[in-house]
Amino acid sequence: MQIVKTENSPTNISLKITGDSTDLAPIKRHVLDHFKDVKVPGFRAGRAPLELIEKSIDQQKLLDEFMEHALNDLFVRAVETESLQPVGQPDVKLKKFVPYSELEFDVTIDVVGPVKLANYKSIKLAKPKVEVTAKDVNDVLDTLRQRLAERAEVTRPAHDGDEVIIDFSGKDSEGKPVAGADGKDYPLVLGSKTFIPGFEENLTGLKAGDKKDFKITFPKDYGVAALRSREVSFSVEAKKVSQLSQPKLDDAFAKKAGAFSNLAELKADIKKQVKSEKQYQADRDFENRLIQAISEKSKLEVPEALVDNEIAQMEAQEKNNLAYRGQTWQEHLQAEGLTEEEHRQRQRPDALVRVKAGLILSEIAKAEKVTVAPEELDIRLQILKGQYQDPAMQAELAKPEARRDIEARLLTEKTIAKLTEYASK
Repeated sequence: MQIVKTENSPTNISLKITGDSTDLAPIKRHVLDHFKDVKVPGFRAGRAPLELIEKSIDQQKLLDEFMEHALNDLFVRAVETESLQPVGQPDVKLKKFVPYSELEFDVTIDVVGPVKLANYKSIKLAKPKVEVTAKDVNDVLDTLRQRLAERAEVTRPAHDGDEVIIDFSGKDSEGKPVAGADGKDYPLVLGSKTFIPGFEENLTGLKAGDKKDFKITFPKDYGVAALRSREVSFSVEAKKVSQLSQPKLDDAFAKKAGAFSNLAELKADIKKQVKSEKQYQADRDFENRLIQAISEKSKLEVPEALVDNEIAQMEAQEKNNLAYRGQTWQEHLQAEGLTEEEHRQRQRPDALVRVKAGLILSEIAKAEKVTVAPEELDIRLQILKGQYQDPAMQAELAKPEARRDIEARLLTEKTIAKLTEYASK
């Protein structure tokens, strides 16, 4: 096989691939094997010589299947020979074909450009120390007391400390419903500051059966991007007001909260859980900072096709989240005042960062010879199957693509662990 490579850009190349009879003969034999069950007079099914099978089958079918296999096989060999990382579908143009003896075709393909890794072993970062304060523990205890509080329905106006069951809905300046800004039978403790800033204060003084309309401007850092800095007109109905009688913090409370003998055991368990959550978040933050530091010092050309694919995946996830909240994609775009193309362009910087980080981690895995053993993959799959008993999820985990995805995650985890080890020395 002959290969002539032309670099159109760091992320786009053309290949002129030529195969002769030596390259094509094994491919033809492989294709003929697919027809071995064809009936040939004088031979049992599957026993006839390939040359007789060839004469007995539709020549166009043989040619079509041969071309499909030959183009694919020679392309894959050329990619491996040139150590390329193709992205997306290749543009293939047939130039010459002498049946089963000579094949020439041109391929244009996007590829991952050359990667110049930073000296990642020299990058050092200090791991943050995780501490659990008395306030952290007390905040959890307050939540537990609120959850286990006795509720007594009252007819008086609501004040701080009361729980109000409300129906609410939000509308924009044009009077249209705002997705994600409504709820039914929602329990809200006044003064808990768990809702939109300013919302709880508007409920003070309401009695069961009262209704109230008011406007709230969502914070600019609100969790739902579509609602950030937006003014929404709310209509609220108070359906029930309850006075809460919170239990004392004593051993009896600890036993009611869970399988604890006394309050000290409960506090120790809370501290342990809070520390675990903080440690998990601190570790993820550390890893992200480390990967970012390595990415900033590494050089590589990223093909647009990879960034476009990442944007598509980000949008798919966003659409799933919106659907969960009952908002359509068009409603979301309208709320943000963006066209679909403007939304994609806004996602592009983050998508580029993600793609770049993924490619760099892949190169580091190769450099460090990080691999995933079959037994490691099997163990992870068994753990996941134990966590998800739903038959549909079990079926998903059994698919080959799921196995590949999980293997990729394991490879990433092991690579990041290696980088963490270098950074912490």
